[in-house]
Amino acid sequence: MKKETSFSYLELFLPPDTFPMVAPYFRDHTVYLTLTHERKTVLGDYRHPTIDQPYHRISVNANLNPYSFLITLIHELAHLLTFVHFKHDHSPHGKEWKTQFRHMLLPFMGKRIFPPEVEKALYNYLHNPAASTCTDPGLYKALYLYDQRKPGFRLVDEIQLGQRFMTEDGRVFEKLEQLRTRCRCKDVKNGRHYFFPGIAEVKMIRANHVMACSNKKVTR
Repeated sequence: MKKETSFSYLELFLPPDTFPMVAPYFRDHTVYLTLTHERKTVLGDYRHPTIDQPYHRISVNANLNPYSFLITLIHELAHLLTFVHFKHDHSPHGKEWKTQFRHMLLPFMGKRIFPPEVEKALYNYLHNPAASTCTDPGLYKALYLYDQRKPGFRLVDEIQLGQRFMTEDGRVFEKLEQLRTRCRCKDVKNGRHYFFPGIAEVKMIRANHVMACSNKKVTR
């Protein structure tokens, strides 16, 4: 069930002293903002006004760390302003949106709002911002340092060669080779090799757990 609350509630999700910098966008435009549960495929979303819903609609995942939340919110607000200026005459993440996003995010830079490693990665990302921060390995890994991690989970890039991990479907892999943005891993059960994005989050497993799994027998 959705619950309406004061707009100032947004301040709880943002880095310190940044709420006054984003508040004017909501003052100047009619926006219906939704804070959602975790969505694995998207961090945020924007919908332009329609006849049935004559206001801008933005959603942001509420579980994001403050730096990811701010970047995602600016990302969606940039869609809002791009729509205001160009209506439907632009591509979703084309040059118009990229220019707007850079223009909106730069005032937050150089003010110690972001940790040094995040700000450095963010500057690189702004050269050619993409549809999602998840597509930029450098920025994703810098932001991941400030996530509230689930116990036992790591990025594939953080795993040592020879270590094993488990994917969501219960399959066990061993990391064999570290490449620039991907890692070559072996499926322990069938011996086949697969390439994982370095920023994929997986669950570490203990050696004795692997031994126990491999020793299971099927009885008929």
